[in-house]
Amino acid sequence: MGYALWLLGFLGAHRFYYGKRVSGVIYLCTLGLLGVGWVFDLFWMPMLRRSAEHKYFDGPYSYDFAWILQTYLGLLGIHRMYLGKWASGLIWFFTGGLLGAGYVYDYLTLNEQVSLANRAAKSVD
Repeated sequence: MGYALWLLGFLGAHRFYYGKRVSGVIYLCTLGLLGVGWVFDLFWMPMLRRSAEHKYFDGPYSYDFAWILQTYLGLLGIHRMYLGKWASGLIWFFTGGLLGAGYVYDYLTLNEQVSLANRAAKSVD
């Protein structure tokens, strides 16, 4: 998934996916550090993946699936419903992701949301 998002790396998509919010925003604003950082990340991707594996909690909710839902259906809140956040998912659905602001917020925090949902699901077991 990281390599698929790398194709949009000049927009920081793969950096957001691996939980690197600050550098993701920098890449977004500078077009991947004018392409240099984008090319560098092609080789740096395994390190980004390992860093994310240590930071986020694995469980029944798939990070990849949540990211696909967020990227393509985020304005409708489908990713929130997938994570069991039905109330906010319906709010997103009827307000277009709170007029896009919630979509951006979720792009910045989706890994944490999935990690918390996984942790909560594991504690129920």
